[in-house]
Amino acid sequence: MVSGNLFHCRKHSWPPEEYVGRATLQLLDFDSAAPPEQAWRRRLNSHANILKEFSVTFMEAIKMVRLGIRLWSYVREEASHGRKAPIDPFTRISCKPSASQGVPLGGMGSGSISRGFRGEFRQWQIVPGTCEPSPVMANQFSIFISRDGGNKHYASVLAPGQHEGLGKAGDQGIDSWGWNLSGQHSTYHALFPRAWTIYDGEPDPELKISCRQISPFIPHNYRDSSLPTAVFVYTLVNTGKDRAKVSLLFTWANSIGGISHLSGDHVNEPFLGEDGVSGVLLHHKTARGNPPVTFAVAACETQNVNVTVLPCFGLSEGSCVTAKGMWGTMVQDGQFDRENFKSGPSMPSSPGEALCAAVSASAWVEPHGKCTVAFALAWSSPKVKFLKGSSYHRRYTKFYGTSEGAAQDLVHDALMNYKRWEEDIEKWQNPILRDDRLPEWYKFTLFNELYFLVAGGTVWIDSRLPAPDKRNHRNGEKTDVKGTEAEVNLSDGALVKYTTTSDYYSEDESVVNHEGSNIYSQHHPITLLNEENDSDDGGRFLYLEGVEYVMWCTYDVHFYASFALLELFPKIELNIQRDFAKAVLSEDGRKVKFLAEGNTGIRKLRGAVPHDLGTHDPWNEMNAYNIHDTSQWKDLNPKFVLQVYRDFAATGDMSFGVDVWPAVRAAMEYMEQFDRDGDCLIENDGFPDQTYDTWTVHGVSAYCGCLWLAALQAAAAMALQLGDKPFAEYCKGKFLKAKSVFEEKLWNGSYFNYDSGSSSNSKSIQTDQLAGQWYTASSGLPSLFDEAQIKSTLQKIFDFNVMKVKGGRMGAVNGMHPNGKVDETCMQSREIWTGVTYGVAATMILAGMEKEAFTTAEGIFTAGWSEEGYGYWFQTPEAWTMDGHFRSLIYMRPLSIWGMQWALSMPKTVLQAPEINIMDRISISPSAAAISHEFGVRKIANKAKCFGAAVFHCSC
Repeated sequence: MVSGNLFHCRKHSWPPEEYVGRATLQLLDFDSAAPPEQAWRRRLNSHANILKEFSVTFMEAIKMVRLGIRLWSYVREEASHGRKAPIDPFTRISCKPSASQGVPLGGMGSGSISRGFRGEFRQWQIVPGTCEPSPVMANQFSIFISRDGGNKHYASVLAPGQHEGLGKAGDQGIDSWGWNLSGQHSTYHALFPRAWTIYDGEPDPELKISCRQISPFIPHNYRDSSLPTAVFVYTLVNTGKDRAKVSLLFTWANSIGGISHLSGDHVNEPFLGEDGVSGVLLHHKTARGNPPVTFAVAACETQNVNVTVLPCFGLSEGSCVTAKGMWGTMVQDGQFDRENFKSGPSMPSSPGEALCAAVSASAWVEPHGKCTVAFALAWSSPKVKFLKGSSYHRRYTKFYGTSEGAAQDLVHDALMNYKRWEEDIEKWQNPILRDDRLPEWYKFTLFNELYFLVAGGTVWIDSRLPAPDKRNHRNGEKTDVKGTEAEVNLSDGALVKYTTTSDYYSEDESVVNHEGSNIYSQHHPITLLNEENDSDDGGRFLYLEGVEYVMWCTYDVHFYASFALLELFPKIELNIQRDFAKAVLSEDGRKVKFLAEGNTGIRKLRGAVPHDLGTHDPWNEMNAYNIHDTSQWKDLNPKFVLQVYRDFAATGDMSFGVDVWPAVRAAMEYMEQFDRDGDCLIENDGFPDQTYDTWTVHGVSAYCGCLWLAALQAAAAMALQLGDKPFAEYCKGKFLKAKSVFEEKLWNGSYFNYDSGSSSNSKSIQTDQLAGQWYTASSGLPSLFDEAQIKSTLQKIFDFNVMKVKGGRMGAVNGMHPNGKVDETCMQSREIWTGVTYGVAATMILAGMEKEAFTTAEGIFTAGWSEEGYGYWFQTPEAWTMDGHFRSLIYMRPLSIWGMQWALSMPKTVLQAPEINIMDRISISPSAAAISHEFGVRKIANKAKCFGAAVFHCSC
């Protein structure tokens, strides 16, 4: 735990007074209009520099030439089938990445749209697995101001001019708008899931404006956090002597990013709704058979606020109403014709024709008066469809249905409920924000890194709401998918068999067992969830490894990121583990070519934890990653056992423990094949067989070996609690022997060597060498090693991997030679991994090294988030090099900063765990070698009403 006086001397990193005048802050200090003291800040006129991508060295390129050729061939083959390869380093996006990101919009799992700190809407991820990074510049807020006497008029887009998105193809017409905001006196303040833009006298020197962006990301709220909507609340303060008429304008293109606005058949439709909520629905017909999308843009009419709409305008001169004409109307009248609400749906747009809509909200603001105007945006795409397989209904449809009218209901409810959302958000965040022991940069970086749970391509479906069309046939592909047979008691008392594969849709295909006979085919899903419990089970959730590595729930990376879900949405975390537990017990016999070695193997072996849940048919076709055969990786299975035990210990959910226990045993037993010499310690096989998939390992590995030791300890503790004492004894026996071998082969008196081989980097200092210790400490288990060994290792990492890289201002480099030179064996050994840096900082906190921990993590803030950094805010990459070049923007692993918060505030269930789980309670007996289930597990299962006895293969 962090000591009480460690950071009390730290001043605010970015006090708001340095960005906004104190008088303006005081004027806005009501109705949450003023930004919080702890927020990430940027001036709107800040330069959004172009980011620089990494490049491999000549020697690295030589080593990877065969892989490159095979990967190029695979990418082309996938493209010929109309699919994007999950890893494609050859295709460059047209929009160069820049330092312009901001807080994304909406809740989780229903598609996302990001909004840059200068106001542009970009990073469109409405279609799963597809990201359109370019901003749609017609999507803007603008303001029109006139004062009594008529001698002062202002008309401006509320985004700085000279934007890189202006003047691009398809944006004709909007260049006639008033792009005259300099941004010099306007600032952006971000504290996810909210953001504030303060216009301190721009464009009208006598008008102070606050725009507050609110999205429904609310921990432990599994309803509202799934909603695809956001609210923009404008607070206007008139400091002048004259009354001001202020009209705010929200324009929106019928587009899902890229050139989709030109595809044709789009329709706009005005609406007058309940409670004064009025606006326009934009019905978008997607290309390539993707499900349609409906946007709703709306404002709330009140006694003082008048709402009007222009349902359609175009971006070309041939449009009925042009962008230029729309702007002229607003300059002259400050509003549109009320008759527009009666116009009905527009004619479908023609190919090549852009269709946009505008919503205006007008109000008079008295001298020294204040006024609030609220807008909302929602998008409804109820069905999520994957290229090779299934369709599902997104989770929000459980509450709003599947009709196109859901978008209108969403904006209405957003405008009615946003104040409650803010109260819940503040209740969640304030204890951390007010903790004076913590550095300011940590507080807002902690919350802002959560952007990935919205912008990381997330898909969230409800467990019991399959889409009507079930699944598409797989284009004639031959499959050989096997499942592990078990029995489940249904609520009516009937006993049926099921398999662990395809547990959602088996309507149009039967599942086949190992002997090839038909086991069971049915019209409804069978899940491992407790069906007698009517409470919300949290649904099923996917998130990408990264927008450039398009694989769902990549498990070796989820190991780092999962702390965020466990702390904030534990039901989601448990269900992800259930998905992987089912996957462990399944087998997919389809042939796959592995690109690194050029050999062929099967897609998924029983007992092996999959690398990911797939790309184009998640849950049904796992292991989209095909660089290496991940069934031979040494870290995935231990990571599964460690995550399951941590989640089990943290939640105390016995039902969950029983659900996943067969998979935990299978995962542990699978690993025995990698103990080549019978010393109870696994060995690596001379290729990159772990998450560092370009960094070769020989023999015993500090990283994988430490994970294995921790997994043995976790499996023993979990077995003891579930009543499987023989397996607990078995794991403890292996642990005691393996630990002594591990220390003998790797401990050098200061740290653990990279591996036990004889290569040039075998004695390298690996930042991640204590990943297993991180998890044991995070789960309330006894330490793997002596306290002196742990602190010596962490101090070595801090002194070398952190402080010898630009004075500790970049994070921790993955590998460092003991002579103080960076290990340049491969691309990954010389990289700084953002998520790994947060992870080792968490390990330091757990070891009582708080000062070193926050210095280490602050390097990621300095290089990635600070004003003097490289510009990676809200797109934190997987890695950067020592010259700041990135690899893989918008990446999952940096969510591991929540591992630091977990270390600072572990739940009581974990803090008390050592009293329950101490391994000394396990006595080794001769029967430990007989690995069989005890009746205790079956009794717990019956008590939890999760399984019939047969799932544990034990007799009554």
